[in-house]
Amino acid sequence: MVKFSVAPMMDWTDRHCRYFHRLLSKKAQLWTEMVTAKAIIHGDKNRLLDYDAHEHPLVLQLGGSDPKEMALAAKVGQDWGYDEININVGCPSDRVQSGSFGACLMQTPETVAQCIEAMGEVVDTPLSVKSRIGVDDMESYEELTNFIEVVSQAGCANFVVHARKAWLKGLSPKQNRSIPPLNYDWVYQLKKDFPKLTIGINGGINSLEEAGEHLQYVDNTMLGRAVYHQPYLLAGVDQAFYQSSASIVSREQVLLNFIDYIKIQQKNEVPIRSMTRHILGLYHAQPNAKRFKRLLSGKVVELTHLYEWLEQGDNHE
Repeated sequence: MVKFSVAPMMDWTDRHCRYFHRLLSKKAQLWTEMVTAKAIIHGDKNRLLDYDAHEHPLVLQLGGSDPKEMALAAKVGQDWGYDEININVGCPSDRVQSGSFGACLMQTPETVAQCIEAMGEVVDTPLSVKSRIGVDDMESYEELTNFIEVVSQAGCANFVVHARKAWLKGLSPKQNRSIPPLNYDWVYQLKKDFPKLTIGINGGINSLEEAGEHLQYVDNTMLGRAVYHQPYLLAGVDQAFYQSSASIVSREQVLLNFIDYIKIQQKNEVPIRSMTRHILGLYHAQPNAKRFKRLLSGKVVELTHLYEWLEQGDNHE
């Protein structure tokens, strides 16, 4: 059973980021960036959907509002081998709003229900919805429960709820991640009111300790930017949430393993910066953190720099 996930983050949780995260935790559920159904249907499927087998368990997050398109994209996702397919009903960006999907779908739960029904007719892969607690003028808990009830009746039994409203007018996507107040109690209440549904929580969670506290009230927790900027948090996930008896992997071993991955990807002409940008926070809160970031932020980044870093051992300063 999923207890802990790394949130989908646009421009961040690409396949290289996810592989890096998997080196830190074998059990955490990983998510793709949101991919639009239209892009999957009409675009380069290999570029959009390929991943390394080590990334499982892996969720494909879809953006869209047309049931037929969502069903087609879901079928492709299932054929690609994803473990779960999620509908994004939480992103507040202008681009998403112009496409009539993301957070604005909270205002039309029937549309989300139609997408779930259409997807469920063509795939056996588990489906889920990631939402907010409301949007714009949705002020009541009753409106949130109506959304959950309508969508769950269509066949969705798994929800991840970002415990903030989204303001589509007046706030940027960045502001929407911090300015609307958190309301964890509503998410907790959802689990009480819908005990047969799987309810996960997201938003403002910054440590494994905080994540563990939420598990007293809901089924699973999700961390996003805290993990991206402090990725070594993931090294404790398997022990904290999955009763793993394995020892916690060291930063140095993670770096060595990621170097091996970089070597393979460079043979496929993947630029090294597209991979190393995700590991800037590996030494967060360590005495040598600033130097490590400088090493990877210079004009030239090469594998030899990482090997030299490892050879210096604990004497980085």
